[in-house]
Amino acid sequence: MVEHERLKRFNDIAVPHMDAAYNLARWLTRNDHDAQDVVQEAYLRAFRFFDGYRGGDARAWILKIVRHTCFTWLARNRPVEIVAASEAEIDEERTLADGEAGGAASGNDPETLLLQRLDAELLTELIGKLPPLYREILVLREIEEMSYRDIAEILELPIGTVMSRLARARQRLQRAWRHSAAARHEQ
Repeated sequence: MVEHERLKRFNDIAVPHMDAAYNLARWLTRNDHDAQDVVQEAYLRAFRFFDGYRGGDARAWILKIVRHTCFTWLARNRPVEIVAASEAEIDEERTLADGEAGGAASGNDPETLLLQRLDAELLTELIGKLPPLYREILVLREIEEMSYRDIAEILELPIGTVMSRLARARQRLQRAWRHSAAARHEQ
């Protein structure tokens, strides 16, 4: 294949998913600049090995590369986070909490809008505090709205593991939400 045709095909297939790639990298690295670096490195890797792409879901393919690049970057730059994520998953498997997070109020009055904005900011903060293994699965499912099958492909896990890890991530987020809500009521 002529290099120009290869570049055009890559641009047609991979570039449309750059926002999703950045979003995943941003959530995993928790830093705009680091996410940009990771995405750039991931896209360079994807282009270098583009001849190995055999079709299928291009979004899942590129996000899988971004994920691998993120965890390589985290291991090199923030190894403590990787260890903490593994320990957190073991702890979560031992103890699962019950309960549900409360919903946000509805309406358009200024007070309600302010409370909704504060809730959204808190949710973003709480997701950011989760270990990378939980952040990535929440981002892929809840923000990127990917199917369990696509997530399983990206994470290289059985679908059952994806579902149980997502459940643990949601439960952990719910516990953090309840804890934060209790702390707000005490103030």
